[in-house]
Amino acid sequence: MSSSDVELPEVAAVARDLIRFDTTNHGGGRAAGEREAAEYVGAYLSNLGLEPEFYEPIPRRTNVMARVPGRDRSKPALVLHGHLDVVPAIAEDWSVDPFEGVVRDGMLWGRGAVDMKDMDAMILTSVGAILRSGDRPERDLVLTFFADEENGGVEGSALVVQNKPEWFAGATEAISEVGGYSIAVGDRRAYLLQVGEKALIWIKLVARGRAAHGSSFHGDNAVTKLAAAVAALGRTEWPVTLTDTTREMVDRLAALTRGTGDADTVAAATGAASGFLRSTLRTTTNPTGLVAGYKHNVIPDRAEALIDVRVLPGTEDAALADIRQIVGDDVIVEIVHQDIGLEVPFSGDLVDAMVSALGRHDPGVPVIPYLMGGGTDNKALAYLGIAGYGFAPLRLPADLDFTGMFHGVDERVPIDALVFGQGVLTDLLRTY
Repeated sequence: MSSSDVELPEVAAVARDLIRFDTTNHGGGRAAGEREAAEYVGAYLSNLGLEPEFYEPIPRRTNVMARVPGRDRSKPALVLHGHLDVVPAIAEDWSVDPFEGVVRDGMLWGRGAVDMKDMDAMILTSVGAILRSGDRPERDLVLTFFADEENGGVEGSALVVQNKPEWFAGATEAISEVGGYSIAVGDRRAYLLQVGEKALIWIKLVARGRAAHGSSFHGDNAVTKLAAAVAALGRTEWPVTLTDTTREMVDRLAALTRGTGDADTVAAATGAASGFLRSTLRTTTNPTGLVAGYKHNVIPDRAEALIDVRVLPGTEDAALADIRQIVGDDVIVEIVHQDIGLEVPFSGDLVDAMVSALGRHDPGVPVIPYLMGGGTDNKALAYLGIAGYGFAPLRLPADLDFTGMFHGVDERVPIDALVFGQGVLTDLLRTY
């Protein structure tokens, strides 16, 4: 039976539809564009009786917003936001067409199934369920779907916040991706609630040398200099440094497992999620690209490497100083893009409401705060004074490497997890 023949719950059908829009973002302004996906979202919102607004500051890089009036408009508005772009997918590496939206083995497969067209669909269908029932959310909701998040939001949320701040009038808090999902902690289940994000610093290493014939006896080779710097940086073992959030995360994980030892040991008890969580305990510097040369027998005079640097909030300057020392004086460190780190309290009415909503749908399962190694459009909203959380609730099988799906091959999400998430999110929006 083909995926088109499967009758899906609405949340999964909307997620499938969104996956079928190829919104690939290669970064640096090279993107397929989000326009068709944004138009789909706009049509869905219009069918609910809402009045979507579009903002396309760069051709095809489309953002869409709609405000949903709440029952108590004296309360601050809540932003629910997602992004419509996805990272590239090399079809030959996948078991399915990454843009077909295949349904197989009880899961929805495709680029964006996890990051983050699943949450886009949960936002839309949760609001749809409330409005179609004749009810309204407790407070005003600002539904926003951004372009360009996978490029740091340079052509998306950054421009929206700069040029359309009125979209977020009266809002003080926001909910988006990469939180609210379940992990296995030993033989128990727990949920992670994202209350912080590491700062992103994309750097380029540049080495210069002297061009020459490939057969030369040559001591000024740019590629050799660069290779040494990349190896040194990529192999650096950065020390564990705990923040308020990660300290509480480690303490709560240790209590669940009755474990002892250092933070790495405790985080390792989370199985498939351990790599994701261990990255939140320290700076990471991962080489992601190399460019040098143009012919086999020509030694180039320039070589470049791309490094994805993620640092704990407030440690940006110290990390850059360490990086420059590690790569040495022969290599230039250029900053390509830099944003801010975030950390908000694991307390307050919204946190209580999110924890309670999960508890009503999965009683007795603990909720643990964590600091995400990546970043979201919450960083752009922070410039407007809006506190952002990650809460895309999913109850997942213990053996599913969910965190490995982010930007991975064969990205997929269980359909019953989408239904669970929509139920939790709808509950939250009715009551908070």
